[in-house]
Amino acid sequence: MKFDNRITSLVMLLFGVVLLTLAVSLISMTDASTILRALGTPTGPGFVPLQATEGAGIGILGLAIGAGLALGLAGVGAAIGMGTASAAALGAITEKPETFGKSILYVVFIEAVAIYGFVIAFLLVGYIPSLIG
Repeated sequence: MKFDNRITSLVMLLFGVVLLTLAVSLISMTDASTILRALGTPTGPGFVPLQATEGAGIGILGLAIGAGLALGLAGVGAAIGMGTASAAALGAITEKPETFGKSILYVVFIEAVAIYGFVIAFLLVGYIPSLIG
């Protein structure tokens, strides 16, 4: 069975778009209790969710979109690079088994790109509590 990197990248891209759309729709809701109910958080008497200060909704939306783009694009880029480099590494290992260490090292370096995207997204999401009152 032949493995096609383009199909995997397309599936990952569509998955990221669906997650980003879900996040934007949740954030754009104005009532915080509606968001909490959509996420499955129980709200009872005496429970007061954090409310964003006036005008902070656009800032939160921008941070969420930026975090989604950072994570999604880094993931797609890493997936494309990982597929290409892994195929080349397996071919090189098949011909010369002593190149195993170098080949695996290149694949690990590509994985770092996805980790950098995660770290940037995590830092962006970390600014959201400062925008909430």
